[in-house]
Amino acid sequence: MARGAADSYAARLRKTTHRARTTLRKSGVDYFRGDGSDWIALAGLLLTVPAIAWGTILMPVWCTPAALVLPIVAGGLLLRPASLLGLYAAAALALIVESLVLGPYTEGPARVTPGTVLVVAACGFFGLLIAQFRARVGVPWRRGGTMLFDLRERIRVQSALPRLPQGWHREMALRPAGGQSFSGDFVVAARTNGGRTLEVVLTDVSGKGMDAASRALLLSGAFGGLLGSLPPHGFLPAANGYLLRQDWDEGFATSVHLVLDLDSGDYELLSAGHLPGLQLNAGTGRWEEKAAEGPLLGVYEGAQFDPVKGTLRPGDVLMLFTDGLVEANDRDIAEGMDRLTGEADRYVATGFEGAAWHLIEAVAKDVNDDRALLLVRREP
Repeated sequence: MARGAADSYAARLRKTTHRARTTLRKSGVDYFRGDGSDWIALAGLLLTVPAIAWGTILMPVWCTPAALVLPIVAGGLLLRPASLLGLYAAAALALIVESLVLGPYTEGPARVTPGTVLVVAACGFFGLLIAQFRARVGVPWRRGGTMLFDLRERIRVQSALPRLPQGWHREMALRPAGGQSFSGDFVVAARTNGGRTLEVVLTDVSGKGMDAASRALLLSGAFGGLLGSLPPHGFLPAANGYLLRQDWDEGFATSVHLVLDLDSGDYELLSAGHLPGLQLNAGTGRWEEKAAEGPLLGVYEGAQFDPVKGTLRPGDVLMLFTDGLVEANDRDIAEGMDRLTGEADRYVATGFEGAAWHLIEAVAKDVNDDRALLLVRREP
């Protein structure tokens, strides 16, 4: 009987321990994600305030009254505005106690001076501004960085070109303006028609850097959903209608849509106000412009997009790029394209392996604009 009771007690203890551990882990995960309560952080910081005040009273030379800015700064990052006000009240009370115990600041060093009060108050003010901004955005600091990292990685994965069959080489390089992580240029690609067709869309959203990145993020998701869901000639009209429905103040974009038959090498380029593509003819060693006709996306309804056709024979290369790669204040686009093709000729002998990134470095390294370059080569 005693043994059964002991086993029952041990089972209840294990169950209680497991429940407590699960609750604690869930609370920690929710807190990190910003979904849980901030009472744990508030309790910890409230305990820190009297500890600092006690240290200041005992050793004022080593622990100055200004040390109270430490929990205040931490509270600005961890707490919600309502909780932050409670922490500020505790810090103010600690300053009052320190000034009463240590005496007037005119009697010696390490006292609570008006400057100390101003520093603590200023840190509290800026901490409250940060907390209010986070509350308005709805993304706490604990989750904000993770969220941006996740968005960047999703864009990178979505921009990845699909693997091509033997006999084809493809690569893409993207360089945002100002060394930022987000760009107004993006690529979406898919293999359609049972894998026999490669469809790639290169888009340049109006603006640059972070100004255009939010719109590019929305468009990349929408374009990725449209690509492969519509016939090739229906993609740009659908994308144009989508932009018009957004009713953005600066809502236009340029785009080029490549539809490549991986069996024959035949392709079509459909353009929405985008720069022409460049094709290297391996037989002659010359670059030829492939310019399709079509208006900008998001300008007017009923736009028509007329394709230009071509064929990639063994050894041929097709380059698609955005204007940041060839346009600059001190030169026109034609000169920039000549410079690009001149640099590209250096990679003919090596098969253009790794050429996309190096071409951006060579012709537009310090340009304050988003730059993107896509290369497709049919192996000889």
